[in-house]
Amino acid sequence: MARSKEFDTTLVLHKAMEVFGHYGYEGTSLPNLLEGLGIARQSLYDTYGTKRDLFHAALKHYVNEKTTAVISYLERPGSVKTAISDIFLEAVAVLQDELRCKQCFIMLSAMDQVPHDTEIAEFFKQDTARLEKAFYEALVRARQQNELSERHDNLMTLARYLTHARYAITQAAKMSSDPHVLDDIATVILSTLDD
Repeated sequence: MARSKEFDTTLVLHKAMEVFGHYGYEGTSLPNLLEGLGIARQSLYDTYGTKRDLFHAALKHYVNEKTTAVISYLERPGSVKTAISDIFLEAVAVLQDELRCKQCFIMLSAMDQVPHDTEIAEFFKQDTARLEKAFYEALVRARQQNELSERHDNLMTLARYLTHARYAITQAAKMSSDPHVLDDIATVILSTLDD
């Protein structure tokens, strides 16, 4: 009978997000991982395989969690503009929190890998399409609820902008130590929905 794992695999993935987010994929060494994850080398190999396998698993877990949360906001009844505002304000709050932001930076490590890793590139392509569709459908509903003016004549373009603006905020958080920068960026992003 196989022994049950002596660690929480989901917790390990969250720790892996932090390690890869801090050092980047290329800069993360095996000792970094073992120390950050708090598991033995053999457990790492037995459960996740290679460093690349662990990176992929952590990235997919992070992105799926975040995308599902965004779509949930967008699908809830009521004001679409309020839902979109809540999405960006929550992103800013997470990125301004010293502890919660550590996992988010795995996105930047992953984007660096897109030109070299077809699996990650395809994963981002699918996730981006999923988010664009969710934003688009929400914006169509906003138009039906008279929340958007007629000047927004191409809702798919606006959906693409909002999708990629979420990525941009993460980049800005990595580049600036001033938390007000994120507030300013979010304010401008959300102003695109105004009349």
